[in-house]
Amino acid sequence: MSHSYVSRILWTGNRGTGTSGYRDYDRTWSVAIPGKPVIECSNDPLLGGDPSRMNPEDMLLSALSACHMLWFLHFASDAGITVTEYRDDPVAEAEVEPGGAGRFLSATLRPVITIVAGTDTGQAAALHDRIHDVCFIARSVRFPVRCEPSFRFAP
Repeated sequence: MSHSYVSRILWTGNRGTGTSGYRDYDRTWSVAIPGKPVIECSNDPLLGGDPSRMNPEDMLLSALSACHMLWFLHFASDAGITVTEYRDDPVAEAEVEPGGAGRFLSATLRPVITIVAGTDTGQAAALHDRIHDVCFIARSVRFPVRCEPSFRFAP
C-alpha cells in the first residue's frame, strides 16, 4: 500500500533584489503543511544560516529520532513494556567536501527511556534491534544509524 505526503517550501529570503548576487539574499524559508504550524527555517549556521531556526540537517536527524521513538513505543506496548518517559539526544556526524558538497556519515540515537520497575531491560533493549527494519526514515537514509539506549526505572 502506498500513500503520499505533501509539503510546501516557500523561500522567504528575498531582500528585494532576489538572487542578483550571492550575498544579496537570505537562505531562509518556511515549511508549510496544511493544518500544521509553519516551521521557519534557515541553512546550517556553518554556512551563514540563522542558528535560531531549524535547518535541513536538524530536521533529518529529528525525523530519524522521532521515527525510531514511535516504533519503540509501539513495540514496547505490544510487548507489555510500560514506558513512562522517552528522551533522545541524537547526534549526527557529517562532512563537507572542499567544493561544498556535504553528507551525513552516521547518526547515533541515545534515548533515555523510563520504564516501570521490574521491567526486563534486556527485553526492552532488544526492541531497538527491530526498529530499523520498519522505520520509514531509517530505511530511507544511506548512512549507518546506531542506537545506544539507556533505561531508568520510574519512581
